[in-house]
Amino acid sequence: MTTVRVIRGRSRDIGFTVRRLLPTLDVPAVGPFVFLDHMGPARFPDGSRDGDVRPHPHIGLATVTYLYDGAFEHRDSLGVFQRIEPGAVNLMTAGRGVVHSERIPADVRRDQMAVEGIQMWLALPQALERCEPAFQHYPVSSLPLSAQGPLALRVLIGTVNGLTSPVTVPSATVYADLHLHDAGTCELQVAYAERALYVAQGQLQLNGETVSAGELAVLPADAPVQIACSEPARVMLLGGAPLDGKRFLWWNFVASDKALIEQAKREWQQQQLGTIPGEHEFIPLPER
Repeated sequence: MTTVRVIRGRSRDIGFTVRRLLPTLDVPAVGPFVFLDHMGPARFPDGSRDGDVRPHPHIGLATVTYLYDGAFEHRDSLGVFQRIEPGAVNLMTAGRGVVHSERIPADVRRDQMAVEGIQMWLALPQALERCEPAFQHYPVSSLPLSAQGPLALRVLIGTVNGLTSPVTVPSATVYADLHLHDAGTCELQVAYAERALYVAQGQLQLNGETVSAGELAVLPADAPVQIACSEPARVMLLGGAPLDGKRFLWWNFVASDKALIEQAKREWQQQQLGTIPGEHEFIPLPER
């Protein structure tokens, strides 16, 4: 029987609680995914600034934001304003550098709505690390959804079980939201070299091993993806082709060359990576 590697998330407080699954020392990436945070669920006081993430920079990556509940307001140095809501895919390609903020909308605070979701980073291929920044929003209605037996499958990036997402990314990538409404079994057709399943809610059995909420199961190469569950569960499938070389992560920067990170540090200190219209705050460069 082929085994899976299980990673337990580490809790961090960034103004609200997040559970970090990637990267780890043993598993720095799964396909192009080099970062995975499970945010919330959290509620924020009406009239406060709790939960707001002030303007900060990125290079060399694409952020993928996906919410289960609540909402964010995204603003960036490209002039984009986008309200991010559950089920939509929001892809921000940083390339040579972009600045953005993520804030809790006033109505979410007023109505005491829980905010919960998944924040991912994709390392860009080396040839595109210095590309022009961009932002794409894909509403939930544009993403393919199927329901068979206990499984509701929404494909966010790539192809699963014959369903292909319209979201375009620069390397072979798969990302999907699996909602198992009841006890049962299902199989996923996932033709990607590296794959993992993150259990956000509930519990799964994979190859006879139990994977619980807050755990990431890194799957063996080429093994069929067969899932059994005895209770409802919410699971994210992620993976893709292996990275085209080692990546270095420092704060919000990802690069194949440490010199690019040092350059980004200088540019952020000098406020040369861009500004967001209407925003006057920023997160200083860490001293570490």
